[in-house]
Parts: sequence; C-alpha cells; structure tokens
Amino acid sequence: MKIAVFPGSFDPITNGHIDLVRRFVPLFDKIIVAVGENSSKKGLFTLKQRLEWLSKVFEDEPTIEVGSFTGLTVNFCRKENAKYLIRGLRNSSDFDYEKTISQLNNIIGDNVETLFFISKPEYSHISSTIVREIIKGKGDISTFVPEFIAEAINEVY
Repeated sequence: MKIAVFPGSFDPITNGHIDLVRRFVPLFDKIIVAVGENSSKKGLFTLKQRLEWLSKVFEDEPTIEVGSFTGLTVNFCRKENAKYLIRGLRNSSDFDYEKTISQLNNIIGDNVETLFFISKPEYSHISSTIVREIIKGKGDISTFVPEFIAEAINEVY
C-alpha cells in the first residue's frame, strides 16, 4: 500500500493546499493530511478546529485521512507506515527550503521520499500566513479558503 503524508499547520487550510492534495490522490492508496503541532508556535485556530475543517474538506475523498502529530514528521510517517511525504512549491524560496528538509527527512526517516507538485498559478500567492494576516486585518479571505471556512472565520472576526 502506497501511503503519503501531507504535513502542515493548516492554520487555516487554503484552496492551494486542497488543490495539491486532490492532485496527489491518484498516485497513492492513502494520503494522511496531518496537522503538525509545534509547541513554539501559537496557531490562530485551535488544533480541534483545524482538524474539523480538514475532515469536512476531504469528507468526499475515501483515500484521504486526517490526523495530527507532534515531533518529527518522519516519526509520524514511520508510525503510519508512510514512505512518502508530499509538498507543494509556490516559488524558488519554497524549493530551497523544501529541498533541504526533504534531504534531511530522507536521511533520518529511513528513506522517506518527498514528492513535489508545483502550485497552480492561481494558488501560488496563497499561504496560511498571508491568510492569517488578512484575517487579523479584517479583510476578505473568501477567495483563499473554502466558503464554509470563510463564513466560520467571519463570524468570529
């Protein structure tokens, strides 16, 4: 069984993330979209909220599971028997960073392979960081996240 992990903060999940995962679906028997908890970073949204959103986004995809982890991503991969990490690249800065991380993960993660997809042009400017800044500034995020998430966020902010 070919299992991949798509790790991230997903704070919040964006349309770019969703597009990437759906494009990877035909390549794997199972994809685990996993929220990595970083104790040194405080998210704008709770882990529970992010997991609920992820579950709803991918509820129509039987080969996609949602989970969370702390610690190293490769340790989570080992626990889930995943031999692949999937990542998106928006620009050359992403490539430089992700290349280094993928090489380290391959060394310490028992040959975990990282596969990259280039973001589609319409999503290459979107990041969770930028979306959070727009939220904090009380801007319109409706083109960056699924409609139900934008509505939920607008109720709070």
